[in-house]
Amino acid sequence: MKVRRNPLPRRLVDALCYLVIGVFLPIVFIFEIIVVLPAIHEPGGFLHTYTFLMAMFLLFNIKSNMIACMVIDTSVDSERRKAPPEGAVERHGWRHCSTCDRLAPPRSWHCKVCRVCILKRDHHCLFTACCIGQHNHRFFMCFTFYLFVGSVYALSYNSYYMWVLNGATYCTWLTAIKLICPMFMLVIGNFWSNLQLLFYSLNILALLYSIVILIYHVPIVMRGEVCAESGKEHNYNKGVYANLQSVFGKRMHLVLISPLVKSELPSDGYSWSTETKKNS
Repeated sequence: MKVRRNPLPRRLVDALCYLVIGVFLPIVFIFEIIVVLPAIHEPGGFLHTYTFLMAMFLLFNIKSNMIACMVIDTSVDSERRKAPPEGAVERHGWRHCSTCDRLAPPRSWHCKVCRVCILKRDHHCLFTACCIGQHNHRFFMCFTFYLFVGSVYALSYNSYYMWVLNGATYCTWLTAIKLICPMFMLVIGNFWSNLQLLFYSLNILALLYSIVILIYHVPIVMRGEVCAESGKEHNYNKGVYANLQSVFGKRMHLVLISPLVKSELPSDGYSWSTETKKNS
């Protein structure tokens, strides 16, 4: 598996979106462990230890899956994989990319931001600053899933900490105004309470983002599609089990444990069977 030469964001919008998850998430995590968790559970107790370990597990899977998305090169390797000869059956679906001025395999598309053709390109992700394709689709889906679970977990603790334990401080009309318009946090209130509200806002943002992404992408994965194929006729739907395997690999039952689990994909991303099978 190749590694991208430059995994850093190329555009300002990519860099800003990456900062929300890539930089602020660890900061919020530290705040949760140092401030929120001890206020709810007695340090050293079972619930405190269990919640801390669960938080570490979630943070590890969010960050490591995100990093895997960014560093794994899922572009078309025209040097190592030549196009099949003209007239061959395997040549079906290959087309000429006018930007790269090369033949590109089926289901691959050129990305103007990444400046390369991407194998089984799904979309360009702002939060990972790279395209999601053949080799990193699994990590993107796991990253989004764990971001959802972690956001729900954190929002539950943050809500209890703010509205129950510190209700006298936060249950005010001014807090509602700040949550609706975060710009007021810069001019009204003390630094500590505004910082907590900022973290709470980022928590809600991460939850909403993960929900929208899962609602949109899970059905596409289940149908064996990529975003460009959604709503169009194609023969790549092999049934739910095979479709999931095409994204998560042959050991798909284990990939949620860790991104370090190896799970070989059934296709190399260059040749695709279009034999229609019954849906599972």
